Amino acid sequence: MLKPVQILTLALTALAAAVCTSSATASVANSPFADFQYCPYNDPTIVASRGAGCVYNVTESGSLTIGSTALPITPPVVLQGAVKNLGPSQLVDAVGAPTLSSPPSKVPGGLLGIANPAPNWPFPLWQAFWSIVNSVNDVSATLELTAPVQATFSNALATPVNDPTAYIAQLNVRAKLSNPFLGDTCYIGSAQNPITITLINWTTNPPPPNQPISGDKGTLEFVWVDQAAGINYLKVSDNTMVDNAFAVPAASGCGNIAFGLPILTPLLDALVSGAVNLKVGLPSAAGKNTVIMTGTSEIASARFVRPYQ
Repeated sequence: MLKPVQILTLALTALAAAVCTSSATASVANSPFADFQYCPYNDPTIVASRGAGCVYNVTESGSLTIGSTALPITPPVVLQGAVKNLGPSQLVDAVGAPTLSSPPSKVPGGLLGIANPAPNWPFPLWQAFWSIVNSVNDVSATLELTAPVQATFSNALATPVNDPTAYIAQLNVRAKLSNPFLGDTCYIGSAQNPITITLINWTTNPPPPNQPISGDKGTLEFVWVDQAAGINYLKVSDNTMVDNAFAVPAASGCGNIAFGLPILTPLLDALVSGAVNLKVGLPSAAGKNTVIMTGTSEIASARFVRPYQ
């Protein structure tokens, strides 16, 4: 069995290898590199780096616990783009598709589960709340990036030693809560005050009350496209990345349905966002939130993918 350092060496060698290939007539979408069809392989920074890799990661299951609310990750969440190398690198955004594709997930309990009318709500606001609950109680949550993803994918293959700041990927996100009563501007976190999720596949060291949890490196394989020419890509199946040491800021911008009018006022924001924060338990300090993401990760040399454009 290969040791982690040997696997890392093989991966780095495969991704940095100089391979001469003829131009192909097929598009990337119809090629063996179809998963990387939205890779920014023609970005100047990617073209200039011999070790650049196209990245495609799918989270197939997991959960996000924010305060007192647990959100299941049921639809596939896709993170894709490219990195200049397997070491510390900023993820270059995908071209032709979202870098982070996070389909809306239903919030358990719906509107009743994340906001209850308070005694200080004006009566028309109470009416609007119950009218929406009676017609559509469902609330969906969607993760959105607020800054470029930072990554060190070599850490996914060989766990760093004595480096408490190490990570595989770091995402700054906000969570959009959608429901007719909450409107289109209801977010947990913001570009200025995001939820910063630092993903690892080894054991966490969170502040209390959370206890350490562990990820899983999954199963590593080289998928050969042309073994004679040495063309392949790296695939890791059933890997689990975790973080339970992050903080979650308060919600804001909620309730832009004032007495039937699509207007968000400071008073309305304070009343409805306050109700959301009270019910969900926000802001939520580090040590009270958890994310677990299980899926498949793939990385291919941009030099291998580019000829199929």
